[in-house]
Amino acid sequence: MTNIWVLVADSSGARIFEAENSDSPLSELLTLTHPESRMHEQELTSDLPGSQGALDGRHHGMDNKTAPKKNEAMVFAKEISKHLEKSHLSHAYNRLILIAPPAFLGLLRENMTPGATRTVILELDKNLSQQSPEEIRQHLPEKLKAT
Repeated sequence: MTNIWVLVADSSGARIFEAENSDSPLSELLTLTHPESRMHEQELTSDLPGSQGALDGRHHGMDNKTAPKKNEAMVFAKEISKHLEKSHLSHAYNRLILIAPPAFLGLLRENMTPGATRTVILELDKNLSQQSPEEIRQHLPEKLKAT
């Protein structure tokens, strides 16, 4: 039996849909949320130590190589990827479609395991996270690849 999952995600939420065969409608299986990605930069950094005086009297903030919002997106992409791998290993799906804005789609790709990556049959770099299942289905080919 072909079981196709469609992941529709952005940095603060992900929805997983299932299509039982190549031309069936999408039914929503799961919603994952990451509210930290919706927080303002100041809220994300409020627990970090503030400016500290240097020995020469200059003051500087903490050196962060990754912006807090991007870091939260990375954390969520890893969480999604772990769920996809666990589901792949339990044979919950055998084909996967990824739909996400370009930057988040890249984070998902970076964090997916080779096994889950091999199941990807289509990627769309669009933000459809607020769309209904019917609207999302309209962005997909009429017949989904079932091989």
